Amino acid sequence: QVQFVESGGGVVQAGGSLRLSCAAPETTFSPNAIGWYRQAPGKERELVAHISRGGSTNYVDSVKGRFTISRDNAKRTVYLLMNSLKPEDTAVYYCHFLTVPHIWGQGTQVTVSS
Repeated sequence: QVQFVESGGGVVQAGGSLRLSCAAPETTFSPNAIGWYRQAPGKERELVAHISRGGSTNYVDSVKGRFTISRDNAKRTVYLLMNSLKPEDTAVYYCHFLTVPHIWGQGTQVTVSS
């Protein structure tokens, strides 16, 4: 696998939920921490959550208590469960290694309507 493949985005009303999935490159999935990033129109890319190889997690303040990141190493997949979505969560969401340069995927669009 050459690039990350994100899926699960869509259009949801405020207060709703979505679960994003990320299929990661096989050869480097195990030893690397992976993060979920998002980029809203007119704004810079932002790291919203990340998870280590061992499963420790961190979140940006704006999503704490609402988003949950997890990983399934056997499936080479990282998930982002997003609850209580707000219009300001609208963005293209990407997954990527936290510190290792790599090819970025196309991302998945999340649109939260008011």
